[in-house]
Amino acid sequence: MGRADSFGDLRNLEVLKIQYKPSLDVSESMDLTKMIEVYTEKFDKIKTREIERGVTLVGPHRDDLVFFVNDRDVQTYGSQGQQRTTALSLKLAEIELIHEEIGEYPILLLDDVLSELDDFRQSHLLNTIQGKVQTFVTTPSVDGIDHQTLREASTFYVSQGSIKKVK
Repeated sequence: MGRADSFGDLRNLEVLKIQYKPSLDVSESMDLTKMIEVYTEKFDKIKTREIERGVTLVGPHRDDLVFFVNDRDVQTYGSQGQQRTTALSLKLAEIELIHEEIGEYPILLLDDVLSELDDFRQSHLLNTIQGKVQTFVTTPSVDGIDHQTLREASTFYVSQGSIKKVK
């Protein structure tokens, strides 16, 4: 993921791990009957509040994923670049999954990510998508970003509602 810092250096391999965090205290080691019991008890306990609010407060849609780089929680201990790179890694994995399932890549939309990444991370991202994923990138400036993907890209400048093709 980038320059040496509290997480190490990508060139020395940072290891990304993902942990599924359920919204209730259940685990894979529980049998199905016990899981159903835990959910049923919780649903019964908060039913009135859910009806009052008009929203479900517990369930799989409230579960979360926790990301770790070298066994450290990225959300808590990661730099902004590491957090962004983790999110991008997940997106790139989704893109590959879609490609495996349907045989073509989806369009990738990247909103102002290049300015938040160091040179190494920018280069790694652009190398990953180069030549295979149609990508739209928004950024305040491409100054200082020297990469073949950008040199081959169509560039548009948007200002005050007007669009002008630069190259």
